[in-house]
Amino acid sequence: MADTVLYDVSDGLATITLNRPEAMNALNVAAKVALRDAVRAAADDDAVRAVLLTAAGERAFCVGQDLKEHIGLLAADRENGSGQTMSTVREHYNPIVRAITGAPKPVVAAVNGVAAGAGFGFALAADYRIVAETAKFNTSFAGVALTADSGVSWTLPRLIGPSRATDLLLFPRNISAQEAYELGIANRVVPADELRAEAEKVARGLAQGPTVAFAALKESVAYGMSHSLEETLEKEDELQSRAGSSEDHGIAVRAFVNKEKPEYSGR
Repeated sequence: MADTVLYDVSDGLATITLNRPEAMNALNVAAKVALRDAVRAAADDDAVRAVLLTAAGERAFCVGQDLKEHIGLLAADRENGSGQTMSTVREHYNPIVRAITGAPKPVVAAVNGVAAGAGFGFALAADYRIVAETAKFNTSFAGVALTADSGVSWTLPRLIGPSRATDLLLFPRNISAQEAYELGIANRVVPADELRAEAEKVARGLAQGPTVAFAALKESVAYGMSHSLEETLEKEDELQSRAGSSEDHGIAVRAFVNKEKPEYSGR
């Protein structure tokens, strides 16, 4: 992976770190390609049982598009008439969000600072968000005359409701960590100096858990959001059969009967 994004796998946990702290982890083309490749690698690797998405530095998780690079690309588009700049949504942002949401394993976002625009979108795409008490969120899109991307128009209304989501999109503002918790954007808020340790503890715990069941839980929740009760009951039946035939289910039942702590295989 390029050094704009760091990728490490240890004991079943893939840690993906946005690594442009001097630019508040803004997304230039190199960073977008590296992040896309990293999340795809983590999603596809059976040895990875959980993913931790975080960022270097203290100021920002990710402020979205690197506008300094973006303005040059827009100028080049005007000169050559290619219109390629905005293809970044299709080529980079959409695949990143699909890989995070579709990964058959839990994805934890450790939000260490400002998460704006696509950075906000990537945090929302994660299954669980642990947020430093100094962090802030901002939709940002309307502030640069753009509409939502990186899945925000899908994830944000589902977390906080369409009325509040529309308000935050039409009138971008900084949302504090505490407000994010109250709205349901943050799952947990911790002191900034405890963020990394707490996020790693949570993510490593998930990496040692029943991976097949976690994947089924992700799939069932996503399915239930857009299907009827009857359809969801059928999906639950399908997914429960899958989880029930897993090696980890047998391990869990035997451990329960024997009053032991289960040691899951992830299969």
